[in-house]
Amino acid sequence: MNLKIWNEIKDEINLRISAEPSLKPYLSSLITSQDNFLACIASILASKLNSNALSSEDIKKFILEVFTNCEGIEDSLIKDLIFFKENDPACDYYSTPILFYKGYQGLATYRAANCLWKNNRHTMALFFQNRASEIFGVDIHPAAEIKGGVMIDHATGVVIGETTTIDENVSIYQGVTLGGKGLDIGDRHPKIQSGVSIYASSTILGNIIIGENSTIAAGSLVLKDVEPNTRVAGIPAKVIA
Repeated sequence: MNLKIWNEIKDEINLRISAEPSLKPYLSSLITSQDNFLACIASILASKLNSNALSSEDIKKFILEVFTNCEGIEDSLIKDLIFFKENDPACDYYSTPILFYKGYQGLATYRAANCLWKNNRHTMALFFQNRASEIFGVDIHPAAEIKGGVMIDHATGVVIGETTTIDENVSIYQGVTLGGKGLDIGDRHPKIQSGVSIYASSTILGNIIIGENSTIAAGSLVLKDVEPNTRVAGIPAKVIA
């Protein structure tokens, strides 16, 4: 599956180059000249995240090393990509999220930072968290646990706290906060189960469970558990369906 999608991405890029020849050097350097999918993602992230601290070349080498040595990252990145394509009506191609979607790029950066965090490289993990926040507008603590197959749509203003867990097939839209209540310590952030949709500008606070296949309507403030297969809305959120 991974090789099949990688080949589809390269085919899509060749079509993009035919349509926009002036972008050939850019698209070729980031994608078609790369050896594999992980090198492609590392190249794209490096082109975005470079700074005075680390050059694009340094970041690409570093992220590719992390991606290669951390078990399961490639599968998670592929699952994220498939979920984007299947659930975002504006996304017709696999190459669109990796090139143009801040949510996918921010999530990919988090996946590298999460691996670093688990290997006690906290300073570098926090460096990547900070750069992703600056560049992509999405702030995900590297200790959060996010399974593969997640879509962060638009990304701007999304905040995901340290002890958050997110299962597969979850959609998160712009302006969402998964946070603590300010005074709690320890395990203090939401637990998002599979199939959940959290719409724009919603805030979910505390160590609470958002049950499978539930929906959080836009602009909601959620302070207590949400049962599976439930829709909530409002401030504070109440069950509406």
